[in-house]
Amino acid sequence: MNNKTLFDVISPIMVGPSSSHTAGAIRLGLMARNIYSRPIKKVEFTLYNSFAQTGFGHGTQKGLFAGILGHSVSDIEIKNIFDLVKNVEYSFNYAEDLSRHPNSVDIIINDEMKISGNSIGAGEIKITEINGFSVSISGNYHTILLMYKDKPGMISTVSNIIQSQNINIASLHCDRNEKGGTASMYIALDVPASDTIIHLISDIDDVYYTTQIRKLDL
Repeated sequence: MNNKTLFDVISPIMVGPSSSHTAGAIRLGLMARNIYSRPIKKVEFTLYNSFAQTGFGHGTQKGLFAGILGHSVSDIEIKNIFDLVKNVEYSFNYAEDLSRHPNSVDIIINDEMKISGNSIGAGEIKITEINGFSVSISGNYHTILLMYKDKPGMISTVSNIIQSQNINIASLHCDRNEKGGTASMYIALDVPASDTIIHLISDIDDVYYTTQIRKLDL
């Protein structure tokens, strides 16, 4: 008799009895896709702790991969996602690290961006690190993310561009690897930023990378 996973018994709309391992996994993959915001040819997942130990039975691997490909928690294709996609190289690793959240994953995309996150229950997620920078991005807000050279005035320059378009900033957080080195900033907004705002921020001197992370639907 063939082994069955919960995706074979319960439709993706239901996402199984463990929303943290299924819906949460899909949303983590989808968030990583939104953060990277460029074509994906290769992705490597490292699952930790409970994700690693029980993820197969809950469809965690399918969920993560489906999210990376842009699928939502209700897409029927998820249960057969590995049979449907042939043009993206993928691999899964498994580890135990008690310093990490029980439902934790590292996602490396195209060998150039590493995104770490946790599935914290009821389908909710938290992105905790991007390329070594500490973040706390839940997907509950539209968020602008940028990487730039650490220097005085950058926060005010970026916030002034956003506020000039009459958009309210819900929160703003920064991190840096060293004074004068590379820094990160992410700004949660009440409404999506226009393409004009993204272009204006991208054109600031010493801004290396800018993207808008769209709010995720449950």
